[in-house]
Amino acid sequence: MRILFIGTGDIGLPSLDWLLSTSKHEVVGVVTQPDKPAGRRLVLTPPEVKVRALAAGLPVLQPPKIRAIVDELKAFEADVAVVVAYGQILPKSVLEVPRLACLNIHASLLPRHRGASPIQAAIREGDAETGVTIMFMDEGLDTGDILLMERLPILPGDTGGILHDKLALAAPASLEKALDLIASGQPPRTPQDNALATHCGKLKREDGRLDWARSAVELERLVRAYNPWPGTSCLLPGEKPAVLKVHRVSLIEAGDACPAPGTLVSADPRSGLIVSCGAGLLRLEEVQAEGGRRLPAADFLRGHPLETGARLG
Repeated sequence: MRILFIGTGDIGLPSLDWLLSTSKHEVVGVVTQPDKPAGRRLVLTPPEVKVRALAAGLPVLQPPKIRAIVDELKAFEADVAVVVAYGQILPKSVLEVPRLACLNIHASLLPRHRGASPIQAAIREGDAETGVTIMFMDEGLDTGDILLMERLPILPGDTGGILHDKLALAAPASLEKALDLIASGQPPRTPQDNALATHCGKLKREDGRLDWARSAVELERLVRAYNPWPGTSCLLPGEKPAVLKVHRVSLIEAGDACPAPGTLVSADPRSGLIVSCGAGLLRLEEVQAEGGRRLPAADFLRGHPLETGARLG
């Protein structure tokens, strides 16, 4: 079949690579977001989707608004559009362009975690599993009928970055099955149960500020979910509180009643950096001061001594 690929995020790269390598289908064009400034020098940088598409000799379109290029999309004469992490909601005029279907690859078990940050949401909410859902797109936000769903367990050490990569690598096998079903002429369609839907928005850096009044279990999940983006942080004690980035933590069994949330129960390089939470204790395993390097907590404390009993913000 003739495939139009519409995507921007790196999670779609394995699926694009598979489409480019398979003899079953032909990628006739790629649509992705415009180049954006990146890095400290704000160098105009193309999405990796564009880089790989151009290397394969494919035409690439980068409209600020995809609704403005409907005629160009029709010219590809695509049978199926495959959409993954594009960054815009597609209007009806675009959804009607492909001859057979407009399919979306979504990184959750829909209808749970509709929206922009399903991978982080699944870890943050303590889900035991997640997966890849391929659905027929409609005009809503991740509301279309489900074509197929593949499940993946969430392991205790999974971070947002690790789970992102697992789901990205799992997606091509799901996509192959989905396209075979479309080619069969009788693909299944399962409507979503909207009563079970949850939603997760686009994450901002301030979403990663740690609230020590929450339980240690919740905060441990939050740190893993938001690694590497948007990251998590707190404030060091002092007249001019400085930001401390928290990259890795672990839970500690709490015996007696814990002191006030945010209190440093331990701030010794030998015993580690341990913080009291709303319920339970959290060991900060790897941290980073503003302008500094990521360090094990013990190394950080040797260069930035803190007092037991002080409060983190």
